[in-house]
Amino acid sequence: MPKIVDHEKQRQIVAEAALRVIRKYGLEQATVRNIAKEAGLSVGSMRHYFCTQAELFAFCMSLFVQRVQNRVEAFSIEEPFLPDLKRLLLQFVPLDEERVMEMEVWFSFNAKVLIYPELKKISEAMQDGFYRAAGFVIEFLLTNNLAKSGLDTDLETEKLYALVDGLAIHQLMQPGRLTVERLEHILDQHLNLLCSGD
Repeated sequence: MPKIVDHEKQRQIVAEAALRVIRKYGLEQATVRNIAKEAGLSVGSMRHYFCTQAELFAFCMSLFVQRVQNRVEAFSIEEPFLPDLKRLLLQFVPLDEERVMEMEVWFSFNAKVLIYPELKKISEAMQDGFYRAAGFVIEFLLTNNLAKSGLDTDLETEKLYALVDGLAIHQLMQPGRLTVERLEHILDQHLNLLCSGD
């Protein structure tokens, strides 16, 4: 009787092997051959689960996107609200080993978008999630009557998105230049500027 293979389970095994390779050696070494070896599969059998290198990259990045989403969705915002809103935004800044690895992989992945245009949707989805997190913070301030009057929602969302994105890039490119305390102070100050102060 032929062996029944759980296709989705095998894809998950391959993806987890891919993440281990990426963690150890970086995205550049996440080749079909290296991942097959890590997963204990033949290169030929890998083709059953991922037809192309781009499909494999897309699947790996979907896992990273899901990890970030899971962290964000696990957040509960309680009074006083601003510290929790700051912690939410800091989920996108590489302040620990896990987030540094995610950001490094994210940068490498975005370079692959230039080679594999079919990856553009995932790249855009990640950036959109980041933008929506900034939008959530602004909307939360407005809904809870914390925002100063006359706040331009769209403009402030763009500014907050740009600030956190910039801090994340600086932290990755120049680790240690800004201490965690300094980064938190910058976000505290910006959030306080958005608030009414009443």
